[in-house]
Amino acid sequence: MKKLILLIVFSLSLGIQAQDTDSEAVKTTIINFFEAFHKQDTTALKIMAKGNIKLQSITVNKEGKSVLTESEYSQFLKSIASIPKENTFEEKLLDFNIQVDGNMSNAWTPYEFWYNGNFSHCGVNSFQLIKEDEEWKIIYLVDTRRREGCLK
Repeated sequence: MKKLILLIVFSLSLGIQAQDTDSEAVKTTIINFFEAFHKQDTTALKIMAKGNIKLQSITVNKEGKSVLTESEYSQFLKSIASIPKENTFEEKLLDFNIQVDGNMSNAWTPYEFWYNGNFSHCGVNSFQLIKEDEEWKIIYLVDTRRREGCLK
């Protein structure tokens, strides 16, 4: 009986360690995504995604209604590349909440966005990722954008 209990505890600890390792790998993928984003490295950004992923943003219009906008990843890459080099932008990630189930992960990352040294907006990113060949790839990204209720 003692051996069975030890075997169960050992198996559970291995599963937790594997999930911790995957969580760290997902976090690293997202950190690398934003490093490439800030450098306007569209080649690296393309490699981190699985294909032409869909991007969505949720905002609130002047009438207080929720608005969902969609864009293709290829368009996002073109817009990043077209930002003039003299302009600065930074998306500061404030936290990570990562969930992993096998080869699927979700990462929730609250953020602040700064443009040319000025606060622009805040919100949350929700990344969906797939693990292929021991590498995490982004398959979907939705974010919220607002100016009110920010931590800054």
